[in-house]
Amino acid sequence: MVRATVGASMALGSGMAMAQAGDLPGGPKVNQLDLHEPVTSIASQQYDLHILMLIICSVIFIAVFGVMFYSVFKHRKSLGAKPANFHESTTVEIIWTIVPFLIVIGMALPATKIVVAMKDTTNADLTIKATGYQWKWGYDYLKGEGEGISFLSTLDNRQRVMSDTGKPEGDNYLLQVDNPLVVPVNKKVRIVTTANDVIHAWMVPAFGVKQDAIPGFVRDTWFKAEKTGDFYGQCAELCGKEHAYMPIHVKVVSEEEYTAWVDGKMKAAAAKADDPAKVWEIADLAARGEKIYAANCVACHGAGGEGGVGKKLDGSALVLDADAAKQIEVMLKGAGNGLMPAWPQLSDTEIAAVITYTKNKWSNQTGQVVQPAAILAARQ
Repeated sequence: MVRATVGASMALGSGMAMAQAGDLPGGPKVNQLDLHEPVTSIASQQYDLHILMLIICSVIFIAVFGVMFYSVFKHRKSLGAKPANFHESTTVEIIWTIVPFLIVIGMALPATKIVVAMKDTTNADLTIKATGYQWKWGYDYLKGEGEGISFLSTLDNRQRVMSDTGKPEGDNYLLQVDNPLVVPVNKKVRIVTTANDVIHAWMVPAFGVKQDAIPGFVRDTWFKAEKTGDFYGQCAELCGKEHAYMPIHVKVVSEEEYTAWVDGKMKAAAAKADDPAKVWEIADLAARGEKIYAANCVACHGAGGEGGVGKKLDGSALVLDADAAKQIEVMLKGAGNGLMPAWPQLSDTEIAAVITYTKNKWSNQTGQVVQPAAILAARQ
C-alpha cells in the first residue's frame, strides 16, 4: 500500500494545487518504503522475519559478488594472470551443496513457524465472516459478543465524489467507509472469508493479514490487535473496474466501547427488523428507499439519476416499465456481466424500497409501488 503524495499534483483542469497529504495513522504513509507499523504479534514476527531475510540475502550478495569482483580484478590478464588447469573437486562440490542447504533450512524454519502461527485460528474470542462483493465488504458476526450483527461496508460516497472530480482531500482518501468493522482490543478475532461474485482478498497490513475471498470456498485467518485505533487495508485482488474503491477500515476499541457498540447495533437491528408480509404506503417506502439509494446507489447512478459509472435511471425504460419483476431481477442477479452488481444482501424491504424510490423520483412519477412480498417471491 505504498502511496505517493497525491497532494503534490495539480487538480486536473483547474490549475489549483491540492492539499498536501500526510501520513495516515494505521494506514499508508507518504513515500512509504518499509512495511506498516505492526500492531499484532504476527505482524511483528513477519517484520522480524523480513529483516532477517534481508540480512541473510545481503550477506550472500556481498560475499558472492565480493569474491567475484575480487577475482576479476586480482586475476585479470593485464596483470599476467594465467588460467588454472584443474579438474573436478569432490570437496568443493560437497561444500557448495551443503552450505546452500543449510542456508535454506535456516531461512525456512523461522518462516514455517510464522506461517503455522498465522493459520492457527483456534480459540478465537470473536468470529466474523467477511464477504467480498463487487465492490464492498459484508460483515457477519458469527460467534462471540455481537453475534447476529450484520452490515455492509462501502466506500464513503464523499470519497467517490473526490475521485470523480479529481480533487482528493484528506489523508484517508479512498480508505474511508460508511460502516467500519469494529472489534475489541486484545481479543483474538477469526476472519472467515468468502465472496459472492469474483475473487477478492481481505488485507490489513498493520495486522499482518491477507486472505483471499473465493466464491464457493471458505478460508480463514485471524488477528489480535494490541492497541486501539483505526487501521486500513484494501481488497488485494484485482476484482473488476471498481477494485480501487473497495477499502477495509477496522476500528479497534476498548472492551467497554465494544460492548456499547454491540448494544447500539442490536437495538438498531431490532428497530429495523421488517416483516416481508407488511404492506407499505408508497410515501413511507420511497422515503426509506431514498436513504438506501444514497448509501449504495448514488456513486454509480448519480444523485439525480443522471447516470455516470452506472446507467441513467431518470427516464429509464426499465424503471418506468409496469412489470417490476424486470427491475427486481436486476437487483437480485445483477446485469451487464457484473457492471451492475447484484444486491441479494439487502433485505426484501430494502430492495422494495429502493425500487419504489426510483420509480417515483425525478421524472419517474409512475405511482408504482413494489411491496417486500414481491421480492421474497422472486428469491424463491
